Amino acid sequence: MFEKKYTIEVQNVGASNLLSNKGILSLLENIACLHSDMVGFGMNQIEKTHLSWVLLHWKVKVFKRVSYGSTVTIKTWARYANSFFTLRDFEIYDEENHLICIASSKWTLVNTQTSSITRITKDIISGYEPEEKSVFEEKDIAKLKVPEISGEPSFLFSILRRDIDVNHHMHNLYYLDYSYEALPEDIYEGPEANYFEIMYKTGAKLGDIVSCFYIKKEDSHFIVMKSAKEGQLHALVKLG
Repeated sequence: MFEKKYTIEVQNVGASNLLSNKGILSLLENIACLHSDMVGFGMNQIEKTHLSWVLLHWKVKVFKRVSYGSTVTIKTWARYANSFFTLRDFEIYDEENHLICIASSKWTLVNTQTSSITRITKDIISGYEPEEKSVFEEKDIAKLKVPEISGEPSFLFSILRRDIDVNHHMHNLYYLDYSYEALPEDIYEGPEANYFEIMYKTGAKLGDIVSCFYIKKEDSHFIVMKSAKEGQLHALVKLG
């Protein structure tokens, strides 16, 4: 289990001055990358290993939002892994050691020379010393079902240079940013969802045009993000 303290900085909060969903993902991504660096399969080792972890899914539940300047403790650990994906869980605690957020994530390993998924070997995963503990009752993260789409997209955008990450795709955090642009005004101006998931399918690349479709289904809000030209699914965001 890997643990680190963080101070909530201005980029981690929203208009409410409270820790935002994007701020949460930024912190979780940071500690996951630090853990991988420590094990020897992180960003600093890509040039040597030619391997890079790519996100497949986020699943997050927030119990309490702390404000700017607060200190939080984040714990993370690897869980189950097979040849093609591995799971990683997180817990965030406030200054009083109260659990304020839990999260689970699914990752795959990509060969940076061929841009293809590569097998996760026992030698790779053993360095992470996987734990059996799961923050959610469900051990795996189930795929989200894409809701039926009708009508025109709520929002379209082009992938710019600023959006691109180390894997030459749009950075995973920006999918949440752009999905918010597709929300109706009253939903966007309301409190952020305390439960959300992001399922990534096909990475959007520089110059791609993405269509965002908003669908309300029961008490949840879905944003389907598809290629405007080919129609393939880039990501699906579920809020609530």
